[in-house]
Amino acid sequence: MRICFQLVCTGFAAVLLSAQPAERAAKLNSVVRPNPKTGRLVRTVTVAPGAASGASVSEVVREAVSDYVDEAAERYQVDPLLVRSVIAVESNYNPLAVSPKGARGLMQLMPATARRLNVKDSFDALQNIDGGVRYLKYLLTVFGDEDPRLALAAYNAGEGAVIKHGGVPPYRETRQYVERVGRMYEEARRAAEAKGRSANAQEPPYPPLEYYIDSQGRLHIRTRPAS
Repeated sequence: MRICFQLVCTGFAAVLLSAQPAERAAKLNSVVRPNPKTGRLVRTVTVAPGAASGASVSEVVREAVSDYVDEAAERYQVDPLLVRSVIAVESNYNPLAVSPKGARGLMQLMPATARRLNVKDSFDALQNIDGGVRYLKYLLTVFGDEDPRLALAAYNAGEGAVIKHGGVPPYRETRQYVERVGRMYEEARRAAEAKGRSANAQEPPYPPLEYYIDSQGRLHIRTRPAS
């Protein structure tokens, strides 16, 4: 049965809203209960400071919302590695992050963008990621997905700025943003490719098969014994 994740950070908003959440220790409490209305299993994840494990808030949240990212990326046909890179640069996986300009949540949706995407609560991880990935897909469609730099620039500075300047706008913040997300995305792709090559190299080849038909006309198939 599919499990739906709900990220609950009750009582610890100050920790999650800190400037450097990755430096804060965190504890993950996870409970799975059936939703009385839908019957679906719901995992409630509570983040608390001071865990002996030393896991950071961003690491805990990254794990808790991993399914959200994968499902939204598959739904809108966006590389999940790109989505994770955007989230890391936008909010460092802080679900309650608010920028000086008012962008909110994991993918830092501006209120106007959230309304445009019909996101009712930008601090709800599921809504925020769904809306953010949907918006990113739209920008990749408009500006081309072979090279995501223009889409990333539009995500940061707005579509109008990219159209006005005919490329990445000459804003320091936007250029740094595009460079940071692009670098993180490329590193993630290389790591995934290296992991895939390693897994393929370690995977044993399928054993050869041999078959024969006996005097009764029956076909026999077996694994060829090692020589």
